[in-house]
Parts: sequence; structure tokens; C-alpha cells
Amino acid sequence: MKVIFSRDFVALILSVAVVGLGTGATLPLTALALTDAGYGTDVVGLLTAAQAGGGLIVVPLASRIAARFSGRQVIVSAVLAVALATALMQFTVNLWVWGVLRIICGVALMLLFTVGEAWVNQLADDASRGRVIAIYATNFTLFQMAGPVLVSRIAPFAGWRFIACGAIFLLALPMLAAIRTTSRISGDHESHANWRQVLPRMPALVLGTGFFALFDTLALSLIPLFGIAHGFTPGVAVLFASAILLGDTTLQFPIGWLADHLGRERVHIGAALVVVLLLALLPWAVANPWLCWPLLYVLGAAAGAVYTLSLVACGERFRGAALVSASSIVGASWSVASFAGPLVAGALMKRVGNDALIGVLLASALSFLGGAWWEKRRATVGALQ
Repeated sequence: MKVIFSRDFVALILSVAVVGLGTGATLPLTALALTDAGYGTDVVGLLTAAQAGGGLIVVPLASRIAARFSGRQVIVSAVLAVALATALMQFTVNLWVWGVLRIICGVALMLLFTVGEAWVNQLADDASRGRVIAIYATNFTLFQMAGPVLVSRIAPFAGWRFIACGAIFLLALPMLAAIRTTSRISGDHESHANWRQVLPRMPALVLGTGFFALFDTLALSLIPLFGIAHGFTPGVAVLFASAILLGDTTLQFPIGWLADHLGRERVHIGAALVVVLLLALLPWAVANPWLCWPLLYVLGAAAGAVYTLSLVACGERFRGAALVSASSIVGASWSVASFAGPLVAGALMKRVGNDALIGVLLASALSFLGGAWWEKRRATVGALQ
């Protein structure tokens, strides 16, 4: 556990957490500004898709960039790019320009998170990897949750609100300067490993990331509507998301400890099984408040663990350039699921009813379990040959 107390680790997770704060503020502020300007949810969705598209563009190049530049150089460049692109949104209302700026943000953030996650995995050892990754994920989530609170403070100041959001990202620079390790994340070994070679070795991890990206997005956007459909007032239904995020934030370290002591694969599959069980119970439990709130809390923790332990598995399976490629694939999976998932869930809820939300989440969780079963079966067959 020495890594947790190391200067490089603390500086790295705090710098990425500050980026989470900026991201958590910029996205809702963009939606608010577009709404104030008279644009509908379709335009908001298109700009969100532009950022996701920017992230997908850079996935094939991530391992090459990480091999050429040090981790600190990549993250500092990404922070500067996203800060400048965000601040420039203050000086124009042209949607085409905003679209280009969001694409730039998507490219920068994809590189930042890809290299950041690979770097944290590289700093960790196998004995403590679960706890180390849990601390990284928890810090990012805490800061990201604070973003909307910050928006409520700066939103009325229309003349400089995007400049303020851009400045938030720059707060990561002093922390990055404190990092002593400046070597490349991708070592000389495995320099040939690109995403096409890595992807077939991690189908369950891609599905696990996609599940949580979908879960996280729907928890913030559509789960309150599920609560309202079951008789809760809007003010109370919004707290469904808070209960889920609270579980995700507070229980990742204990789950990481379990993974380090009981085995990552066992806890990973166990968390997914808990998710499936609790999702199946939710339509019934929602009628019993004494059961509903604890269920949502544990559901958030178990769903978050599926993602956290997917990152842990990347660190177990890959090294060097292959680890960077795996991290970029994880980021791409997140982008695709968080964009396409709500469109599917929203359409089904409108056509079938609000309980269709549970069906979408169940199908996604079961797909991860199916991927994990396939990987285990393939490993067994390979061992027998």
C-alpha cells in the first residue's frame, strides 16, 4: 500500500479529480446555456455527441501518443486544451464553433483519462490494485459530483461563467508539476500492441465499462422519472440518484479491499450478480421506502464496483502500450454507452413504460456476466489444449 502514500500518486489522483470537477461543471453549464438561448434537448444531445465523438476519434492513436510523450506531458497538454476550449465558449454562440470546441474537449479528455488510468494502474502493485483504483475512482466521483453545485453558483454570471469553468481545469497544473515520475506510460516492450490486438482479450471489461457508463448516465437522467412513475414527488425522486451515487462513492474502497483479499474475478462477478438481483427487486421494493433507499445505496456500490474492477483487471492483464490501448478502449466503451444508451432507454420508456428502464439496465448487466462467462470458458478450453 506504499503507493497510496506516495507523492506521485496523491498528485496524480488530485489533478485528475480537479478535471472531474471541471467536467462536472462544464457539461451542465453547456446544457443550461443552450436552454437559456432557446435551443432544445436535440441540440444539447448533439453537442454531447460531439464530445463523445472526439473521444472516439483519438482511441486508435492513444497508445502511440503515450509511447512518444511522458504521462505528465500528455495530461498537461490535455488540461491546457480542455481549459482553452471551454473558455473560448464564452466568446461565441455559434453552434458550429461550439461543436468543434466540444470535439477538442472530447479528444483531450479521452487522452487524459486513458493515460491517467494507465498511470495509476502502473503505480499500483497486484496486492493492492483494487484499493488503489478504488481511491482513484472515488476521488474523481466526489469532485465530479461537486460540479453541478459549482454551476449553481456561477451560472448567473453569464459574462464569465465559461471562463471560470476553463480556469478550474488549470488548477490541476500545480499538482501535475509536483509529480516526479515523468517516464512514458508505454515502455519499449509491447510497443506493437494496438487496440485491434488488445480488444479480443478484454470483451467482459468492455461490457462492464459499458454497463456502468449506461447505469451512471441513467441514474442522473432517467431514474428520477422511474421514481415519479411509482408515486414519489419530483423532489424525492431526484434523491434516487443521490442514494445511488452515495453508495458508489462510499463503498468502493471496501469493495477494492475485498477484491485484493478474495480475488478480483470473484468479487467482480459477485458485484454484477448483486446488481442483477437488486435491479429485479427494485420495482417491488420501490413501494416500500424502508427497503427502497438501502437497496439504491447498495445498488450504486455494486454497479460502481463493476467499473472499478474492470479498471483493476486492465492493470492485471496488460502492461506498457497494451495497458494504454486497453484504457483507451475502456474510454471508448464509456463514450458509446453513455451516448447511445439513454437514447434507447428513453425511447423504450416512452413506448413501453417507465419500468423499461430496469429492463435496459438488466440486459446490460447480464451482457457483462455473459462476457465474463465466455472469457472464463475460453481460458478453461485454452488450458486443456
